[in-house]
Amino acid sequence: MRKLLNTLFVLTAESYLTLDVENIVVNIDKKETARFPLHNFEAILCFSYAGASPALMGACAERDIDMAFFSTRGKFLVRVSGENKGNVLLRQEQYRSSDDQEKSRDLAKGFILGKVYNSRWVLERATRDHPQRVPVDKLKRLSSLIAGSMPRIENAATLEELRGIEGEAAQLYFDGFDSLILQQRESFAFNGRSRRPPMDPINALLSFAYTLLARDCAAALEGVGLDPYVGFLHRARSGRTSLALDLMEELRSVYADRFVVTCVNQKVITDKHCQKQQSGAVLLTDDGRRAFLQAWQQRKQEIIRHPFLGEKIPWGLVPYVQSLLLARKLRGDIDRYPPFFWK
Repeated sequence: MRKLLNTLFVLTAESYLTLDVENIVVNIDKKETARFPLHNFEAILCFSYAGASPALMGACAERDIDMAFFSTRGKFLVRVSGENKGNVLLRQEQYRSSDDQEKSRDLAKGFILGKVYNSRWVLERATRDHPQRVPVDKLKRLSSLIAGSMPRIENAATLEELRGIEGEAAQLYFDGFDSLILQQRESFAFNGRSRRPPMDPINALLSFAYTLLARDCAAALEGVGLDPYVGFLHRARSGRTSLALDLMEELRSVYADRFVVTCVNQKVITDKHCQKQQSGAVLLTDDGRRAFLQAWQQRKQEIIRHPFLGEKIPWGLVPYVQSLLLARKLRGDIDRYPPFFWK
């Protein structure tokens, strides 16, 4: 169990939650393992198949406490909702902000600042960790150029201008991405992004990682009461989880890209896990997907320190914490959305 932002995260799969007077009681194998005053929380996010008692769910509904259930892998399952739900007001503000170009721009700046900052530090981290194996001067030059785009992001007047700056910074970042591949270069060299479909093994891995990250972000947004289909940087489009794509921007390089590089460099994924189709597209084999998914779940358990909260949390909770922070910004509880700045 972990308490963050007045939210209780239940991470142990065997946990069953019950109500005792005004307390949340956590039971594992019918033994009480923890107890928390119910009035201390505004939300409970439960990653457990065991579930919760009807009495506790009813108490949460009566007190307007968000209670959402996810699979142990992070797939959103269901949310408890009472007669009067604060999420209605939250979503109304989300829709109003999405329709307002200035508000959308200001929120989008946070996502893009996080993305550009993190992209820069992925390159910087490589020069620090592998100075004898990467082209340090090249990566330092690209890092400096990327850093120069951050003041421009702050001063961008429109969403279109912001997208243009983001595109330039992304190109600089990917100009250095191939240097991060230290093993299996004959099979996993990076020569630029290709998607829908990916045309080489490294792009197949990147596309799969982005799909998983988008799913995790959508589940996190759904769990805190936001509509994952209505975004600010990515505009609403039928069938597209635009807000999930917004949220994942700041996590692409530091979460998905670094994970892919690790899988290649540590040979978790090899060329035998990739299969070229008649169309030229490259897809993961069944064994490749299994190996990738297993490593993805392991990465989500790794502990990091959240830069804004200063708390140690698993990587897998980062989308949920950022979703909570975004919800707080929309409610007016904080003045500005704090991006995830990794270093």
